[in-house]
Amino acid sequence: MFSHNPEKLAKFYREKLGLKATFEGEMGDDKKTFYMFEMKEGCPLTILYHDKVDGMNDNPERVLINYEVDDIESEAKRLEGADVKKIAGIYHIEDYGYVATFADIDGNYFQLVKTKP
Repeated sequence: MFSHNPEKLAKFYREKLGLKATFEGEMGDDKKTFYMFEMKEGCPLTILYHDKVDGMNDNPERVLINYEVDDIESEAKRLEGADVKKIAGIYHIEDYGYVATFADIDGNYFQLVKTKP
């Protein structure tokens, strides 16, 4: 995920979502810091600087990152209590599970997901 301010965006994911940063490095001639967050399963979330990305995401529905949780009700309440912008409350998707949609500080949408057992 690219940002004009990867440090601030990484702080959001660390402090608001509780993700654990497992790697921090520098890249490019200007030594911009990037951040990597490991997931229980799947691909890590990597946040990097990009000079052509600035301001809020104009198309936040284009890419949605899903974070699987065990208790969607308590996690959604926790994010709401941490003043994370809620886009859509918990809703059911038949034969899949439950989803709640939020936005990060760059305007990227992400979802909490509780799949059926």
